[in-house]
Amino acid sequence: MERKVGSSTVTAKEVKAALEKTRTLSAEEEKVLRMRHGAGASSTRAPLPRAAGDNAELADELLVIEMQLMKAMRARAGGKPVASASSTPVATRARDAAANPTKDKIVRALRKKK
Repeated sequence: MERKVGSSTVTAKEVKAALEKTRTLSAEEEKVLRMRHGAGASSTRAPLPRAAGDNAELADELLVIEMQLMKAMRARAGGKPVASASSTPVATRARDAAANPTKDKIVRALRKKK
């Protein structure tokens, strides 16, 4: 029995269209196929697909979770205000220098070079 080998050409457009339709590939598999066939990634300007699809109840739940996460993120970022070097008290700067002897050594060496 001879093995029949048929040749067919797969274009980058066909691969790109097939990859947009399928949802069973892992990210790594998709990357390999795109690289192998020269199919670029989807448009970066295209909107991301909604995880909830047409389910309004699930969309509402996801929105509530997203709002809670954003609130927590803002609280976390707001909890640690960034202070400038001029507004930092001298005692705090001294404590930081004592906490990091390597940094203190580098600063002293740079001051000697002046």
